[in-house]
Amino acid sequence: MIEIETIEAFEQHLRAGAHLANVVIQGLDLRRHTAALATAELAGTVFLGCELEMEALSTALAHGALVFPPISGLPYHPYRGSLYSPEELYAGFDPARPETYADTLDARVYAHWALHGRGSPPTLLEMLSQRLHDHAVTDAMEELLHAGGGTRKVVAIMGGHSMKRGQPDYRAVAALARELTQRGFFMVSGGGPGAMEATHVGAWFARRTEAELDAGLALLATAPSYTDREWLARAFDVRGAFPLRDGDRPYCDSLGIPTWHYGHEPPNPFATHIAKYFANSVREDGLLTIARGGIVYAPGSAGTIQEVFQDACQNHYSSVGVISPMIFLGTEFWTRTRPVYPLLAQLAQGQEYARYLRLTDSQEEVIQALVDYDASRPLNR
Repeated sequence: MIEIETIEAFEQHLRAGAHLANVVIQGLDLRRHTAALATAELAGTVFLGCELEMEALSTALAHGALVFPPISGLPYHPYRGSLYSPEELYAGFDPARPETYADTLDARVYAHWALHGRGSPPTLLEMLSQRLHDHAVTDAMEELLHAGGGTRKVVAIMGGHSMKRGQPDYRAVAALARELTQRGFFMVSGGGPGAMEATHVGAWFARRTEAELDAGLALLATAPSYTDREWLARAFDVRGAFPLRDGDRPYCDSLGIPTWHYGHEPPNPFATHIAKYFANSVREDGLLTIARGGIVYAPGSAGTIQEVFQDACQNHYSSVGVISPMIFLGTEFWTRTRPVYPLLAQLAQGQEYARYLRLTDSQEEVIQALVDYDASRPLNR
């Protein structure tokens, strides 16, 4: 089915003389197109949260269209047709006054979510709205990953949210992500602070010098933790000092996949595309599933270890049709501090994914493993 998600695309579709039968129209205000809808073929058309005049609504229903009405009173759009951007989520934020974060869309949606039962909404309508929203986000994410008929070379970096700016591990993740982005990989993460932020900082600086990266990291390090009042302000200062220039997009693009389940951690604004979910379970599984080019595990805690074994389960049973690398960055951490790797290696014995496990302290080894895996995959992936 054809999906139409902008008014420009809808009007172009009409000008081309194409019918609307079996077309999905998502989240558009169509009140000034009543005359066109009155004469259109609408059998099987799906209207998701569209604004329709009563005449158009009656015509649509009479012709067998399926109409999901808009849901009012929400700070978010359940039928949105695109991913979020930092500019949308943080509209109204003033780095000189960090308290203005409370006025942003991101903060308002989190406040609404917290007020309405968090992960257990008290009303069916609120639960339905959140599920519709998350479905729309997944649909928009799939469109991004397969734009132009191709498939991006998606590599994820997982790691702890408590990894602080200024730490060697933070710089190592940023440098790794920068190099991978330069090599054509599309970086994704959980979209939050710590190792996740470092992933997107690296992608952001992919077309800048190492000295510029170091300057940006030094500025970020003046507010090391996401609990610091200036954490978000420093990120916007770095974005302002080192903006994406003409020609940087889409080469420096990256995708963050955060959740309002952890809404006390604002999403980092270095991810150019943000797929933010309400349901953390959908977000976690989706993030691991799309990272078909491999996952690098930087030091982390319970959340990162959960992701390790979710990923291992996908590989162990080949449940998503792809067995991809699991690379652990930090030998001491993954064998002694959090001795996950020995258990995983034992679990993988006799399984195909055993040959894609790697434990290393070398950024160059990580990159080579991902490059070699990518070269071994079919061209039409």
